[in-house]
Amino acid sequence: MKLRNETMKTIIFDIERNSFVDGPGIRTTVFFKGCNLRCKWCHNPESQNPKKEILFYNSKCTGCGRCRDLTVEDENFFCFNDAKEVCGKEYIVDEVFAEVIKDKAFYETSGGGVTFSGGECMLQTDFLLEILKKCKENGIHTAVDTAGHIPWESFDKILPFTDLFLYDIKAMNEEIHKEYTGVTNTLILENLAKLLKTNVDVWVRIPVIPGINDTEDEMQKIKSFFDINSYPEKVELLPYHAMGEHKYASLGKSIEKFDVPDKGKIEKLKNIIVSY
Repeated sequence: MKLRNETMKTIIFDIERNSFVDGPGIRTTVFFKGCNLRCKWCHNPESQNPKKEILFYNSKCTGCGRCRDLTVEDENFFCFNDAKEVCGKEYIVDEVFAEVIKDKAFYETSGGGVTFSGGECMLQTDFLLEILKKCKENGIHTAVDTAGHIPWESFDKILPFTDLFLYDIKAMNEEIHKEYTGVTNTLILENLAKLLKTNVDVWVRIPVIPGINDTEDEMQKIKSFFDINSYPEKVELLPYHAMGEHKYASLGKSIEKFDVPDKGKIEKLKNIIVSY
């Protein structure tokens, strides 16, 4: 009879070691494939589809023909020119943990750990729960990066095994949120209000997109939300960047372009948020 960890599988599109941007200390970030939002500024479009995909960078292709019969099942395919790759690899829980545990010594000396991200890692709640349990059993600090558009029952399941939530606020205006992410923010804000009342650490992260949510009024609404509910341990403003544009082309998708926010504007918005 197979153990549950050996039968439960999910698609991971990247495991990034030595990360300093997804929680405290040195971290390993595990990126789950699949997301239920479609943010128009998303810099990881390969994270949206839960299935494996082939990325093709036409400008790098020399026409050697090695990839002519490439399919998404060829996970170990290697292109010498980095022109084509299979995005997504199937993992069982123990295989993910084997990658995470490699840097335990660095986690312990830096106050780091593992962060589960995406896509939306909470769409794979059962798999996420199993890997969180395994990490906690081995003394590894755990963080979950989520957009929060998930039933609260999923939060309930993983709360006992999660040390930190990295929680996105995309926009407070419901119509704007739906227009630019594909979903309303009602469930997201309801879940955040509940989460802020638990004893789990929460860092709120706000992607700052010029013309969408970069106004003083928007930041004041976020601050008012914290005034009514509770304050997170930390708030981060993440300026929009265009580093993911080439990925859209590799998937045959078009991208909506936004301006990069001015540093002075970011500081002004930050002062409103942190004034508590």
